[in-house]
Amino acid sequence: GRRACVVTARHRPVRTCIGCGRRRPKDELFRFVAADGAVIHEPVSEGRAAYTCRRLSCFERAVAHNAFSRTLKVSVRVDRELSRLYT
Repeated sequence: GRRACVVTARHRPVRTCIGCGRRRPKDELFRFVAADGAVIHEPVSEGRAAYTCRRLSCFERAVAHNAFSRTLKVSVRVDRELSRLYT
């Protein structure tokens, strides 16, 4: 016989904030990548990325604990101007 078609909710990728460690849907986080030795906000691109919640405290904690370099697996400098994203 025929099988019933089961409708499921669309899958939402989950990522971990490098500041607080909370897991959230990817579209609720800011995405950062390494470019020329610096961290840049890049919402959509290929490759390794680091994510933070949309709270300034998560960004500041990630900076203080060198989490961007550790997560991106390359030594990067973080421009404090990126904190403007969190307003």
